[in-house]
Amino acid sequence: MNKNTLGVIGLAARARGIVIGTNQVLEAVRNKKAKLVLIASDVSDNTYKNLTDKSAYYQVCSEQTDITTEELGRAVGHSNTAAIAFTNENFVIAYKKSLSSDK
Repeated sequence: MNKNTLGVIGLAARARGIVIGTNQVLEAVRNKKAKLVLIASDVSDNTYKNLTDKSAYYQVCSEQTDITTEELGRAVGHSNTAAIAFTNENFVIAYKKSLSSDK
């Protein structure tokens, strides 16, 4: 993951275009506000299952990244963060664009 991708996540956090933390992400998915769920690479199996199952049930895209909980937390200005959910479609587009520029 390059700095540009983490920068997009940080920008989205400052613009309040994401929700941070497992419980808030699950709530955003249930309320159909989440557009994309990002899961840290080193979350527990139970957390991963909860997030992916809930996302699949409510038809929200989710993906596990190669970002650790520590790196994800640092990008959004928190301590270790297991998951975030983009609530703004424009930030989803910017995130996907930053991923394609990594290659």
